[in-house]
Amino acid sequence: MPHLILLHGALGHSDIFKPYLEGLSSYFTIHTPLFSGHGNLELPTGGISIEKYTLELTEYCKDNNLKDVFMLGHSMGGYVALCYAMNNPENVNSIMTLGTKFDWNEDQALKESKMLNPDIILEKIPQYAQLLEIQHGTKWKQLLPAIADLMINLGKNPPLNKNLSIITIPVQIMVGDKDNMVSIEESTEVYKSLPNAKLAVLPDTKHPMEKVRPNLLLNLVKDFWNLS
Repeated sequence: MPHLILLHGALGHSDIFKPYLEGLSSYFTIHTPLFSGHGNLELPTGGISIEKYTLELTEYCKDNNLKDVFMLGHSMGGYVALCYAMNNPENVNSIMTLGTKFDWNEDQALKESKMLNPDIILEKIPQYAQLLEIQHGTKWKQLLPAIADLMINLGKNPPLNKNLSIITIPVQIMVGDKDNMVSIEESTEVYKSLPNAKLAVLPDTKHPMEKVRPNLLLNLVKDFWNLS
């Protein structure tokens, strides 16, 4: 069976893919790795970055001897998947991204990072704080500023900005029409910059993976990868 790697986003968890495992396991051997600092994995002492997570994905593929892989990445997971493909084009069959933010600049990154204050989240969105603790344990308060730093570094030096045209594998860019973090415009721009891409706008869909209707996404997956 071909190998499919499902990549979660920043502050996400591989558990978000549970609704899709049964529907996809008939076609793929499925992998759901965690990025460091997430779940039960400790935060690296040197901090985290897109480059660090791309290296982690590279090591995961090497350790598991994965070749010609299929990838589906939500949010940051999609960004990491494309960075991996840029460096390892011979090892990737195709990629689907969902809710991946591409339009990173310093102002945008600073704005997004300011939302990652643990004290404010505890006060304003206690349910989200509870979810973060369930998924990542007590270190969620350290993970938030680490992700904020990742965003700021991404704003200063976005690795995909100048190199998209060298990714020639099939890619499907997907975005929800009610995504408050990722615009249809930036998704369209990236779709047009990729030589072998498709674009899908998901109706009545917000950014969090939990808000995506599984049947809708599964149908798009089956269509893109010609699964029957």
